[in-house]
Amino acid sequence: MCAERSYARSISLPPDEVFRNLRNAKRFAMDIGGSLAKLAYYSTVERSRAYVSASSGGDDGEGQDDHHLYEIQEQNELGARIHFVKFEMTYFEKCLDFIKENLVSSRGEMTGKVVKATGGGSHKYTNLIRDKLGLECDKEDEMQCLIQGCIFVLRNITNEAFEYQRHSPQPYKFQTMDADIFPFLLVNIGSGVSIVKVESHDKYERIGGSSIGGGSFLGLGCKLTKAKNFDELLQLASQGDHRNVDMLVKDIYGGAYSALGLPGELIASSFGKMVSAKDGEGQEFEEKDIAKSLLHTISNDIGQIACLYAQLHGLKKIYFGGFFIRGHPVTMHTITYAINFWSRGTLQALFLRHEGYLGAIGAFLKGAEEDDSEKYCWGENYAGSSGLHSTSPPPDFIPRDRTASFDRFELDRLERPLVSLPALLDPPSYFPDTVDLTEDPDARKYWLDCFEEALGKVAARAVASQPTRDDAEMRAQQFMAKYNKRLETLREHPFAYGSLTVRSLLDTREQCLNEFHFADPYQNIKQQENEAALRILPERLQHLDGLEVRHRQVALAEGLLAGNVFDWGAKAITRLMEGDDSFGFEEAMSKLQARPWLVDDLDLWLERLQDHRHKCALIFADNSGLDIILGVFPFAREMVLRGTQVILCANSKPALNDVTYGELKILAKKVAELCPTIRTALAEGHLEVMASGAASPCLDLSRVDEMLSQECQRRGVDLVVLEGMGRAIHTNYHAAFSCESLKLAVLKNKWLANRLGGDVFSVIFKYMKGSKVEGATPNRSDIGPQTRKSPETDR
Repeated sequence: MCAERSYARSISLPPDEVFRNLRNAKRFAMDIGGSLAKLAYYSTVERSRAYVSASSGGDDGEGQDDHHLYEIQEQNELGARIHFVKFEMTYFEKCLDFIKENLVSSRGEMTGKVVKATGGGSHKYTNLIRDKLGLECDKEDEMQCLIQGCIFVLRNITNEAFEYQRHSPQPYKFQTMDADIFPFLLVNIGSGVSIVKVESHDKYERIGGSSIGGGSFLGLGCKLTKAKNFDELLQLASQGDHRNVDMLVKDIYGGAYSALGLPGELIASSFGKMVSAKDGEGQEFEEKDIAKSLLHTISNDIGQIACLYAQLHGLKKIYFGGFFIRGHPVTMHTITYAINFWSRGTLQALFLRHEGYLGAIGAFLKGAEEDDSEKYCWGENYAGSSGLHSTSPPPDFIPRDRTASFDRFELDRLERPLVSLPALLDPPSYFPDTVDLTEDPDARKYWLDCFEEALGKVAARAVASQPTRDDAEMRAQQFMAKYNKRLETLREHPFAYGSLTVRSLLDTREQCLNEFHFADPYQNIKQQENEAALRILPERLQHLDGLEVRHRQVALAEGLLAGNVFDWGAKAITRLMEGDDSFGFEEAMSKLQARPWLVDDLDLWLERLQDHRHKCALIFADNSGLDIILGVFPFAREMVLRGTQVILCANSKPALNDVTYGELKILAKKVAELCPTIRTALAEGHLEVMASGAASPCLDLSRVDEMLSQECQRRGVDLVVLEGMGRAIHTNYHAAFSCESLKLAVLKNKWLANRLGGDVFSVIFKYMKGSKVEGATPNRSDIGPQTRKSPETDR
């Protein structure tokens, strides 16, 4: 015991350690199984946040540095995070010692509190937990914890559920988030099998089960082979061929039994060929084949029972969990095959990325009921989570001569609840991303290389944004190492965090920046560009007002596109702006592709403007500076003049040079000082500035700020405008809406432009009328070279 304690005392806690932020832990929960333990703890995490406030002096109109449009201030604030760590029970006591030694700031808070515990080991280790941590152990029902954990991850975690198709080029088929998750069947495969029908958060019942489960597989497997544990047995099974042991239909009938529709390869009798092996006579059977046959026997039995219960109760969704699954490909494949066979393809087995944490999550929620955790939304912190088939190195107190894996999963509490945008045609089928990089190896390699190449410049911007911080360079290097490590993981396991997309790569990068206290690397650039754009806005408005109606509408569309050129996230534009200080709005206009554009619905849009006015337009803005001020505000002004209400929407948090909600509020007031139409619209509520809930150049419309959703419903939004490559091309290019939509962008990436059949500075101007659900097509579709080049091919 003394040696074990010395490990605990000697460990330090660098940012990448397994038990992150343990010193600020406030509450614990545990799921203690026979072979694995899952620890959950709540902590507060210090983050840097950039705030903007209107400058008291204001811009003097001459571009003087001592008078800025707004002031920028970075402040540290506390955010809530739940940490989950999964490790082998071999190290349970050592981990408790380590926790005890490192509960520095919260030991007083923890005194007299309880740790919520579930799982079979929660009874066995009660005294040990009390002795080590000074906490009473409050045991929770295992099945209730599993159900609540399952509901929680389905409601909060993107790409949580997936189908597994082993022989597909991309075996993981992740499901989109669905607000309506009920009812479903939860099949928990532990030592035995429990089958639970879940109808709501508090309405569920165990409708069946089986004594033939994971315990049967392990018990029989250890007797029939030399395997000593579950993982060794699964490893054996993955190498075996069950056909050497099982009797197939063709072994009996010489081929398929067509009269009954039985294919020749179908198992007629599990272990049937072993009948001839008596008293040492006959064929010798290999252990790996026996293990594979046993796995098929157990899985087929479970699959048939689960299928029958689902059909009996009219349930379409079957989620599988429990230690029998453990994300093992062979296990998931056999379960999937069984469900597909017995349901004749009408049902699909679904698995969960975090199924190993369900019990710990449920136990934690039991302990957090006084905090009303259900009213919050949570998001996965990719910067601190291990991902599928990737683990974290063990902490320092585990001897390096031992093989140990520690999985991590972290959740951050979001500031606002996130819900689906009401204008989405069919939210359950909505898939935000245009290209799934897990399914496209060429695209995956290109974008992973692209993000890796850009890393140095992003780090340099981060350092430049904090000129007074002596440790900025060191933190930037830590950020680069962290993000590079994530890219390496994704090269090897593209499915580690769900569907790999440009959006997820951007989100992960922003999270890694935040981990090392870089709040807004582009804040100074945005400030300068906003000030410069405001100075030329009056001239731009005067020019537009001098045009006849149709020419003005064309100029407004071209202005939106020209403003969208100014994107610091695009390599071609970064080089252009860094190499030419004089590159401005007119220069951007001259770069645009000549008409007809790559996707050119401008004439359709102009024709639509001859008809009745829209009731309310929802505009998702993109970049700061010339984009928002010379492109978006004049367009919004024109809509207001037509009698249309406008909701102008910006990111809730910074990402690249995208305008944020805080900045947009100040810009709207400054624009109002220069434009009576905008001033009146703001005063009378015809123009509203709102936060989207996003913190990315891309946009997931299934997760927007609840207040924005409510305002869209209240005002009756009948036009959605998506501007920029991130919001209209990388995401939402194929999104279907129940109302009209405009998707417009300038393609600043040569690879993507070529994929679409164009070149750098090609233009996408896509106008779509609203659809009906009956005629909806799936939102999920990949960009390819056969993209339409005229309106007719998309109608």
